[in-house]
Amino acid sequence: MKMITITIALLLTSLVPVYANADLPGVEPFIAEMVEKHNFDSKELELLFSKVEVKQSILKAISRPAEKSKPWYDYRKIFITKKRIKGGIKFWQKHGDTLAAAEQKYGVPAEIIVAILGVETRYGGNVGGYRVVDALSTLAFRYPPRSKFFRSELEHFLLLTREENKYLLDPIGSYAGAMGLGQFMPSSYREYAVDFDGDDKRDIWQNPVDAIGSIANYLKRHGWVAGESITHRTQFNGDVVERFIEQGYKPSLSRSELSDAGVSLTALPEGQDNIALISLTQKKGEEYWLARQNFYAITRYNHSRMYAMAVTQLADAIEQGYEAKKK
Repeated sequence: MKMITITIALLLTSLVPVYANADLPGVEPFIAEMVEKHNFDSKELELLFSKVEVKQSILKAISRPAEKSKPWYDYRKIFITKKRIKGGIKFWQKHGDTLAAAEQKYGVPAEIIVAILGVETRYGGNVGGYRVVDALSTLAFRYPPRSKFFRSELEHFLLLTREENKYLLDPIGSYAGAMGLGQFMPSSYREYAVDFDGDDKRDIWQNPVDAIGSIANYLKRHGWVAGESITHRTQFNGDVVERFIEQGYKPSLSRSELSDAGVSLTALPEGQDNIALISLTQKKGEEYWLARQNFYAITRYNHSRMYAMAVTQLADAIEQGYEAKKK
């Protein structure tokens, strides 16, 4: 009788489904998909995801990004600082030849590349403190508002680590799974990262040369126009044309359309290109800017007008400081 009881217990146990990680609802179908689409080993993935840790701090951070929780006058203070400007000047002095080579090849000015590195990771000083697989898994399976996006990025991450011969649990990044000096998401890493020093590796985790080339390539591929300006202050002769602002960051407004509506184009260089109109909140009210294609290219790095303006203004400050040091 005792043996029968034990046998029944073992049979019942075998009927209980085994999950790679019970804290990650939906991970089992994801594993099956990776096996079917990309020939991953199911046992290896089950072992991997059994070691993944769901982080509540990630869920908290994703729900309150600075771009959405702070007005411009507070957001700007985070990035336009003496320390970050000095750090940018120092980085430029150290990597001047590489920055010049990137500008020559891709048309992206050195100060813009440096400023992105400054905003993203303080020139490599802060590349994040989360395991990338923890961040992407937490958001893919525990954050429904953007689960589709992060599930896709998790797929790209598994492919990336296989392509780059990296252990899945090793890479460290941001709470959103962005990686390396330039904070590329896995899909961007696979698509835009370049081997800029010719060593047959695309290493933006630790190699500033590859990071510089990769940022320049990313912006070029997203429409950067060499030699063209980025933003110019403007004013309205009359009421604010809100419908223009609501059209977003992609330049879609003709100069005549803006001028006819009372928008000043005095500070804007001559040209035939379309323009976007953006607003930024200062303590005393809104300030308005004419934004060109290069501003839009920066927003493809981070879809925020405040981010793009922080990069633009930090770049201006770094360039001024760098040129002053040369005299």
